[in-house]
Amino acid sequence: MDANTAIRELKDLSTQIEAVVLTAADGSPLASTLSDDRSERVARLATDLVSRADGVRSDLGREALAQLQAATPDGSVFVVLDSGRLAVATTGPDPTVGLVFYDLKTLLRQVANGAAKEEAADA
Repeated sequence: MDANTAIRELKDLSTQIEAVVLTAADGSPLASTLSDDRSERVARLATDLVSRADGVRSDLGREALAQLQAATPDGSVFVVLDSGRLAVATTGPDPTVGLVFYDLKTLLRQVANGAAKEEAADA
């Protein structure tokens, strides 16, 4: 499934996710529910957040970073990493954390499967 279709499906199913950006590992946006300017900024900031969190993880001798959540009184930011991509989402206050992580992991899996099918078709 292509990234834009996967994001549309996610937004149709999830009542908690307000905005979502799918990025490449280098921080370039692949698809988003935001305008291009905001999408690029969120992608860049999320990549920086992941880099800093991964530095803390490394300093503590922990395994590779797979997901993170930053919560504020107004809402949360979620980031999930998989297959060289990041899914970044914002929610309102008090989201169902496990469900949001599940939805973002599903999004990344759908996009990875779609990319693999395209590569196989091109071969």
